[in-house]
Amino acid sequence: MIILPAIDIKDGNCVRLVRGDYGTAHKVADDYMKTAQSFIQAGAEWIHMVDLDGAKDAKPINTEIFLDVAKNTPLKVEIGGGIRNMDAIELYLSGGIARVILGSVALKNPALVEEAVKEYHERIAVGIDAKNGFVAVEGWLDTSEADYISLAKEMQKMGVETIIFTDISKDGTLSGVNQEQLKALHDAVKCNIIASGGVHTMEDIKACAKMGLYGTICGKSLYQGTLDLREAISYTR
Repeated sequence: MIILPAIDIKDGNCVRLVRGDYGTAHKVADDYMKTAQSFIQAGAEWIHMVDLDGAKDAKPINTEIFLDVAKNTPLKVEIGGGIRNMDAIELYLSGGIARVILGSVALKNPALVEEAVKEYHERIAVGIDAKNGFVAVEGWLDTSEADYISLAKEMQKMGVETIIFTDISKDGTLSGVNQEQLKALHDAVKCNIIASGGVHTMEDIKACAKMGLYGTICGKSLYQGTLDLREAISYTR
């Protein structure tokens, strides 16, 4: 299982939110590049980055930051937030980003997902964010009536290989991953599943590894010091 330390960007700053609420944004690090370098020193090979402004405005906003990390570190960058068309996908992937995450468009414009997967294959992932099992879109500002497992099955049919699943009620709360929903998703599809939201301690890492998940994203737990990145990476190798 891979560990993906996370950096969320809002107004050019490294921030964290609680349950996706933009009003809870608080700065967690002074410099995104120094933070990325600290992840490298701990043994990370991947980094999960989110353009929070992009998710809200439905277009890439903090592009230069993500491309800077991709070009000037050995980290494989996974980026999501505001990616709504092939031009945005091409911008990132041609700039050295390893994997692009399509979120809201998976529900609102599945044809784009299908086109992107045909063109870029495993470099396209889908982010499924859910509140009480229902998919949320547009930077988590709207909740749909779509069931998260049903959407995952549709994405699998299109050839999507990787799904990042976030239980919004857990995100930024350090309350532990939603093992029940993660297991249900892992059992329902053959896609690689990356857990996101609620990671608190090594117990969450161990639980995700035991389920056989492909990856786990760690954000607030690293900045608050409840999880040691080096220990988490060592455990999963």
